[in-house]
Amino acid sequence: MRRIVVFTMITLDGVMQAPGAPEEDTSGNFTYGGWTVPYADESFGSIINEELSVPFDMLLGRKTYEIFAAYWPRRTGSIADPFNEARKYVVSHESVDLTWKESSLITDAAAGIKALKEERGSMLQVWGSGKLVQTLLKNDLVDELRLRVFPITLGTGKRLFAEGTIPAAFELMDSRALPSGVVLANYERAGEVETGSFA
Repeated sequence: MRRIVVFTMITLDGVMQAPGAPEEDTSGNFTYGGWTVPYADESFGSIINEELSVPFDMLLGRKTYEIFAAYWPRRTGSIADPFNEARKYVVSHESVDLTWKESSLITDAAAGIKALKEERGSMLQVWGSGKLVQTLLKNDLVDELRLRVFPITLGTGKRLFAEGTIPAAFELMDSRALPSGVVLANYERAGEVETGSFA
């Protein structure tokens, strides 16, 4: 069985929209695109390189795929090479121009992803893909969350935990704080939510 690992850059108030550039995703009149850029440093880059050094395929929503496909094939280097070489599974009900090499389409999101997860193979890394992440969370398909929490709030924008998130427990597997103030926290799915009382 393949593991689905969600890599997400989020603000303190849970916004994940357009972390990399002003024009990346302006839907909903979002004006803060590129909010991660001031926090980029060598320590963060080395962690990303480490995470991309293992065998993986990519599971992407249509919008993220189109953004990546317009950028990464024209680049080479530590992030570009693993991305370009990885198998890409694009989840969309709409037609997608699969120009990026090693790309295929999944039209039935829940059933298609469940079938993919049942196969033997490399981990499936999810980058960005906010709408897809909602589907994964709603269907309890996330094995691990690798959160990169940035020390800002935006008050508006697409959020990681939005509609459809089910009650679920996660176990903290690893965490560290970078000099920039970014906190990395890796959580693994760990059963059902338990409740109690201090009374």
